Amino acid sequence: MTISNKEIARHFHLLGKLSDLHGENPFKGKSYANAAFRIERLERPLASLLPDDIAKLDGIGPAIQEKISLLLDGKPIPALMKLLEATPAGVLDIMEIKGLGPKKVRTIWKDMGIESVGELYYACHENRLAHAKGFGEKTQSAVLNSIEFMQASQGKFHYASLESMATQLVEQMSALSSVKRASLTGAIRRCCEILEEISLLVIAPDPHQLIVELGSLMMVNATENPILAEKNGVPIHIYVASEAHWYRDLFLTTGPAAHADRFQPAETLESERVVYEAAGAPYFIPEIRDLNPEVPPAETDVLSEKDLKGILHVHTTYSDGLHTLTEMATRCRDMGYEYIGISDHSQSAFYANGLKPDRIRQQHEEIDRLNEQLAPFKIFKGIESDILNDGSLDYDDHVLSSFDFIVASVHSQLQMDKEKATRRLLTAICNPHTTILGHMTGRLLLSRAGYPVDHETIIRACAEHNVVIELNAHPYRLDIDWRWIPACMEAGVMISVNPDAHAMDGLKDVHFGSLAARKGGLLRAATFNTLDAETVARHFAGKNQTAGKA
Repeated sequence: MTISNKEIARHFHLLGKLSDLHGENPFKGKSYANAAFRIERLERPLASLLPDDIAKLDGIGPAIQEKISLLLDGKPIPALMKLLEATPAGVLDIMEIKGLGPKKVRTIWKDMGIESVGELYYACHENRLAHAKGFGEKTQSAVLNSIEFMQASQGKFHYASLESMATQLVEQMSALSSVKRASLTGAIRRCCEILEEISLLVIAPDPHQLIVELGSLMMVNATENPILAEKNGVPIHIYVASEAHWYRDLFLTTGPAAHADRFQPAETLESERVVYEAAGAPYFIPEIRDLNPEVPPAETDVLSEKDLKGILHVHTTYSDGLHTLTEMATRCRDMGYEYIGISDHSQSAFYANGLKPDRIRQQHEEIDRLNEQLAPFKIFKGIESDILNDGSLDYDDHVLSSFDFIVASVHSQLQMDKEKATRRLLTAICNPHTTILGHMTGRLLLSRAGYPVDHETIIRACAEHNVVIELNAHPYRLDIDWRWIPACMEAGVMISVNPDAHAMDGLKDVHFGSLAARKGGLLRAATFNTLDAETVARHFAGKNQTAGKA
């Protein structure tokens, strides 16, 4: 099997970290990290390049190229194997804890004698990190939180990582001779952002034959109802229903329990809608059943992906994107959208090649040329401006006023208490240049809990200052949390479903954002990027006029 660029980069990331962990020449660690960074961003697979072509790549010297050649030949890197053999497995686990770089891990291992996450957890409860040089109480608290988050996240999956497998399983199950009907059910049918299994409902008159045929698709672990199975490390739960009870069982297994308990489905039903009709209630789409409102919005009014007319929050090669401005805009247009909003990183994001004022002017000139070439498709000039520690925006007012719109986001100094985090965001929201508040809490699902904020206060401030709140559609973010969407709509705050795309394929992440939006009952009319290009342009112009008067 051909090794991917991502896997090759992973080897160099690990090699760099272990090199630093073992106190080797710091130049080595930096060169490995730089190689990993560049390999991740290559458009063509390294496996498709000739050795001479690899040698010409930036940041790939002879020593790095030799290691790449070994990986491409299916061989290990001796230097990496040597470091792995010298590193206890538990120390490798400690290196995965957020906030602990190689130097701190070395201190934990060599100076404190800690060689497992469990030992580290216990040491934190003894305040050993709080009193250790270079750590302190804040670092200890962060380590404790990270360990607890990791432990709670085991055995869980992002929805996006299972959607394709689940869809394929329905198709494969439907093709089995023992199955008359198959459907997703449970949490994956409700499009929950975090899943523990894939649940399916099938009609199978002969359960024994079903068990036999399932062996070609997955490993069966138990044959009760539900049948418990596993595929590629993912638990599969298969519920077997009779034809007469199909819709009743579909409703009950879809859940969640709190919603199902509100209604008493009859044994036989013509559809799920009958459950709600019998109770004198409107139909609840599966996604909104977790929210379980007293009165759901009309199905025809809830946002769907096809309602989106434009894409905002997009990165290009001007900062840390993989594709050029032209490529991102053209792909967006070819996907059927009316507009794209370019929002590369601002200058404080030096790690992401953030734009200095001269490069902003260069980008704006290119956008002007492309707008003439691609009309009526529209490219809006934006920036993802870092919200600095005091809540101010990156750049002075003169530079900020040169953009059509500003996505204001926090990317640094994430260890804040609720009061400070909220005050920081409020300052940014009050800035008249702020158009959209980006990924409000900075969370990374299954990796990093968002910093604490007072959602109600922030939503009220966005309503007062006419600031749109982003639902960041990246499947690892989905931030703002869909549970806060009703409060946004009640306050009159619009939501923009933004992909935060760093490559052309990332534009498609609005799919996952749309599903999350539906879980919160987001209405089409309350979604900013369902507006057409002309209306969006007027909104931006009005916001900028207000900023100019401030």
